[in-house]
Amino acid sequence: MKHGYVKVAAGVPFVKVADCFYNIDRMEAMVHRAADRQVELLTFPELGVTGYTCGDLFLQPYLLEEAEEAVNRLAARTADLPLLYIVGMPLRVEEKLYNAAVAIQRGKILGAIPKTYLPNYREFQEKRWFSSSYDLPYTTAKVGDHIVPIGHDLILKSGSIGIGVEICEDMWSPLTPGTRLALYGAHIIFNLSASNENAGKNTYLRSLISSLSSQQITGYVYASCGNGESSTDLVYTGKAFIAENGVILGEMPRFEQTERLLVSDLDVARIQTERMINSTFRKAASHYADDRLIVVPFELNETEEYDMTRPIERDPFMPKSVDLKERSEEMFEIQTAGLIQRLRHLGGSKVVIGVSGGLDSTLALLVAVHAMDLLERDRKDIIAVTMPGLGTSKRTKDNALELMRLLGVTMREIPIGEAALEHLRAIGHDAATEDVTYENAQARERTQVLMDLANLERGFVLGTGDLSELALGWATFNGDHMSMYNVNASIPKTSIQTMINCLAEDYPAEVEQVLRDIVDTPVSPELKNDSEHGEAITQQTEQIIGPYEVHDFYIYHMLHNAYSPEKMFFMAQKAFGDKYTKEQLKSFLRTFTKRFFAQQFKRNSMPDGPKVGVVSLSPRGTWRMPSDAIAEMWLNTIDSF
Repeated sequence: MKHGYVKVAAGVPFVKVADCFYNIDRMEAMVHRAADRQVELLTFPELGVTGYTCGDLFLQPYLLEEAEEAVNRLAARTADLPLLYIVGMPLRVEEKLYNAAVAIQRGKILGAIPKTYLPNYREFQEKRWFSSSYDLPYTTAKVGDHIVPIGHDLILKSGSIGIGVEICEDMWSPLTPGTRLALYGAHIIFNLSASNENAGKNTYLRSLISSLSSQQITGYVYASCGNGESSTDLVYTGKAFIAENGVILGEMPRFEQTERLLVSDLDVARIQTERMINSTFRKAASHYADDRLIVVPFELNETEEYDMTRPIERDPFMPKSVDLKERSEEMFEIQTAGLIQRLRHLGGSKVVIGVSGGLDSTLALLVAVHAMDLLERDRKDIIAVTMPGLGTSKRTKDNALELMRLLGVTMREIPIGEAALEHLRAIGHDAATEDVTYENAQARERTQVLMDLANLERGFVLGTGDLSELALGWATFNGDHMSMYNVNASIPKTSIQTMINCLAEDYPAEVEQVLRDIVDTPVSPELKNDSEHGEAITQQTEQIIGPYEVHDFYIYHMLHNAYSPEKMFFMAQKAFGDKYTKEQLKSFLRTFTKRFFAQQFKRNSMPDGPKVGVVSLSPRGTWRMPSDAIAEMWLNTIDSF
């Protein structure tokens, strides 16, 4: 266990029906394989000790006695291993028989959980042999030499981490035992299953597991029996899923004639944080709290070195698991819908937008054009203004003008260089020293032009600044920081780049060509007059503050997942590998943290704008923070790495 990550696994060994000692031999081998991979929590399929398809053999006392003996041997033979694992077995408690899951760690049987819902329809006849956990009159049971707690309200706990177990049909019920256990404090639900194959069933099963893990705010580990089960009437091929908060982290391939082990890492710390944030979950948990809960302790140990199995996305805002084109179009339509509502509210207002030839203003302009088209309004009601200044390059200016022309909006070119210089001289600046005043004077001059032009044209200024700039404070206060409505405010820089790349193919070839070149243009505020004849872009933002892909990574994990600096640094190393050194990632994290805390005052006065992705910094939305909060604890932690 490290930084709240717990390595879990689902194992599907070979079985022989009614051969308990063969079956535990195969389980033992897989327990050792899992331990070698540093797995801490492992589950096997339902009734794996005997095989699920024993039929009326379950009513043979000899089979039940041998199953208990086999489980005792398995526990004894794995006493030197630290992982907790769960096996399925038929368990006789006095005069009743239960389909049970048994938890084992370090040679001890810790507890037993009987199945609650017994399918007795179509091909299933479990009530012929088993009783429901609701019919259990006892709180302890004898499993071989062990007297252990038993019940459907049993949770295994190590410190603050809770583990719950349900069995196959339990997850198909309207109110699952796993849901109840999650509300009691289980962060991971293990499901021991015996799900036969039907055409189309696996797709539904995957959806169900994803949905349960999302609704319960849990990790979910599912293992279903496979090769060796009887095929007299049904086929079992072995399958497993590992999910977390609605996301399938891993899925075992079916129809392979091998023993298989599915391993991944569950972020229990994130689950705990999400439950703390989610007021609906907290309310439900308090409503369903039950003092009959059986808590059984087990051991999880923090380790210095942790071998991460789960891949860490470099771009968590636009992960590889999603269709980037579909996601880009969805985000674009959300932006457009927000702007349309604002346009309707304002009546016939025109839209005034500054177009620099960079990523942000390009996306905002495309949104404005799409909104006008959907409203069946003339694109000429968009007044697009390029305002070349003291550091504007030929490339960005040409792209801005060409894009405006091709999109058919009203074009304006208003140079701001002389006005900015005159202003600098008026306030006593030498108008030559390229300091922060020199840069901000240009940014504020552009905003003044847009605001006054909007007054003149009875319009409103559409903002273009993005989430990354807001998080880092990379905007001039009361300059490009300000507008009447900003459609980009909750979209990070890297996502804007991805969106334009994906959307470009939907436009005519000439427009697509310009959009592609804009994506390839280095990000720059172009506020310094240090490029000869404006041919080159030498003031590049990422050379000053660090790469946006790393900053966006930190933004996501600090704001959406509420991770600590240490955990973000750990994950960044896993995500970016050798692309950046540890020292660079640490430096970028320090820059991000320092700027994020120092620049909150800009976010506290930011304009209206729609929440498009999972993170928003609007003080009226998902982020409220005092402007004078102190970053010292965070920075001290970063310095200690």
